[in-house]
Amino acid sequence: MQLHHFYASELADLCSPVHPLAVARPRVAMRNLDLAKSLGIDGDALGDEHLLAMLFSVSKQGALRSVAQKYGGHQFGHWNPQLGDGRGLLLGEIVTPQNTLCDLHLKGAGPTPYSRHADGRAVLRSTVREYIGSEALHALGIPSSRSLCLIASEEPVMREKLEPGAMMIRTCPSHIRFGHFEYFHYSNEKTKLDSLFEFCFEHHFSHLKDSHNPHLGMLTEIVQNTATLIAHWQAYGFNHGVMNTDNMSIHGITFDYGPYAFLDDFIPNYICNHSDHSGRYAFDQQPSIALWNLNALAHGFSQYVEIEDLKAALSEFEPLFIETYQRLMHKRLGLGTTINDNTQHCIHEFTQMLRDEFADYHIPFRALSEHLPDVIAGKEGAFTRVFEQHERASNWARQYGALLHHKPANGPRIDIHNMQQDMLGCNPKYVLRNHHLQKAIVAAEQNDFSVCERLLDAVSHPFETNATFAEFAQPPHANEKGIALSCSS
Repeated sequence: MQLHHFYASELADLCSPVHPLAVARPRVAMRNLDLAKSLGIDGDALGDEHLLAMLFSVSKQGALRSVAQKYGGHQFGHWNPQLGDGRGLLLGEIVTPQNTLCDLHLKGAGPTPYSRHADGRAVLRSTVREYIGSEALHALGIPSSRSLCLIASEEPVMREKLEPGAMMIRTCPSHIRFGHFEYFHYSNEKTKLDSLFEFCFEHHFSHLKDSHNPHLGMLTEIVQNTATLIAHWQAYGFNHGVMNTDNMSIHGITFDYGPYAFLDDFIPNYICNHSDHSGRYAFDQQPSIALWNLNALAHGFSQYVEIEDLKAALSEFEPLFIETYQRLMHKRLGLGTTINDNTQHCIHEFTQMLRDEFADYHIPFRALSEHLPDVIAGKEGAFTRVFEQHERASNWARQYGALLHHKPANGPRIDIHNMQQDMLGCNPKYVLRNHHLQKAIVAAEQNDFSVCERLLDAVSHPFETNATFAEFAQPPHANEKGIALSCSS
């Protein structure tokens, strides 16, 4: 594995050199060999002997130019310049077989100049959640950072209580956040902001370098990628929980997992973060908050782009979000690619049923996919049983079937088999629910990672029915629903 240090070398004034601080009796408890292979990393490099020596051996660390990045961010709407990598280190970058750049970032690495008197550690609980969560979103086709390996330890970490500590190495195109641009803009460090942009154009937006206005092109692309990301979150019922601008990636990927949750019951204003007292980051607020964050980011571009052009770039968010969300929902319900009043009404009525009876958000989509031939044939009983209001669900199913049968005079007939396969391929059987995650965490805290591995295997293949994963297809009991988590990790 050849590790490069482009950020550390080219943006040395924007970061601080820090070596990882060893933990007590570390061991690699989980490793993502499929991801490693796709990145051109030999699986042996993730073994205990090689990896732990690279991270913690004094003789090896001389070649490891790890750095903590400096940035700021709007946290719950309030500007905070006192941020940065407080517990994570950019180990370096690798060039993948696809000739793209990929960061290797160690989370839980110990104190940095930006730790603000904290210990710089991560607890096993939150590390397991990020490790499995990022892979689950990736498997659903939702852009995300990814998990390369998890390092368990016997070192206790104090949060609300004493918990086992852990580390993980995550990967993504870069760890550059909205907050990077905000910080160097608000601190009036124009030279450093220039350097940050130059780095981005050299390594991440090289296709824009020679455009008429590369800064405008970059902002526009970030707006578009963020709109697409949030549409996926909303279509699949994912609540991030802490959409501060320092948790927003310029690559339009899900980033910095904290108290996230997939919805259980469809409660649009669901809040997964119990520290979010005002509901700023509730599920149904995510699109508007994403646009708010993009407006905050745009300030960092204001010295390079005219105000009217900034507004034009930001104005692309809403229509693209709506179009992408509609396209995803059409796909999930098998309504094809043509968006019209009838198909939109069908989707609205379906989600309204979920909303009115607080139905499980995921099971009805999968049930419709599995029982599609019966629904189209007018035998919708198996599908309607997932709802409490059977008659209402039956009426919707009849209207749905009629809509599918209504084709132009010489239009193609419905290919039910292909349609069903398409729906089964985008409506998950296995969703990463918090009650399943909690069971995996409890086992891991007893040094048993087998439940984590099984859960990870299930949500990494979310569309494939597998009897050995039957437990992970089960919704939570009433006392397991709506688990709210804090930002502490």
